Amino acid sequence: MKHEWKKHEKALYLPKNKPEVVVVPKLSFYCIDGSGHPASSEFADCVEALYATSYAVRMSHKGDAPIPGYFEYTVYPLEGIWDLIDPSKGPLDKNNFKFTLMIRQPEFLTKKLAADFVERAFRKKKKPAIPNVRFETIEEGRCIQMMHLGSYDDEPASFSEMESFCASEELQRKSKVHREIYLNDARKVAPEKLKTVLRFQTK
Repeated sequence: MKHEWKKHEKALYLPKNKPEVVVVPKLSFYCIDGSGHPASSEFADCVEALYATSYAVRMSHKGDAPIPGYFEYTVYPLEGIWDLIDPSKGPLDKNNFKFTLMIRQPEFLTKKLAADFVERAFRKKKKPAIPNVRFETIEEGRCIQMMHLGSYDDEPASFSEMESFCASEELQRKSKVHREIYLNDARKVAPEKLKTVLRFQTK
């Protein structure tokens, strides 16, 4: 049976549009770092590199040497960890962003195999950003998250709501760094219909 994250992992990917506490376990990702405006060519190149490597793994069952333990699955959504290059400038200048984009990978993908698929994707696609993709295991632990509905520019209101909820739970936000999980393609969906999971770590 095909593993579909929208059906089987709703707690991580389909939260309510109200803040909640979630404990995120150790998960593996293909990651790539960048900086600057999300509409820049660098950002687009990073996204393209992640999907090239992720789909190389997804379609590997059609090759001559299938991965041990392979199972069919839906490729996970694009995610991003966001921070500021210069914190004194604040979040309104989008050229001041720095980011780590990532796509989660299934449990059967080992570090060695992950590196092999980066090489395969580069040989096939010849995109210069692909060699910058790395395999990483991340454990976020206890977080506050919620579903943000609408434009990315309206996210500050949701973060304010999340921070108020965090205080009510007697938790502290670890930092202003946060994670976004993109459930829509912003190139194809109107801003008011976008769905984005927002999440930050607590202590």
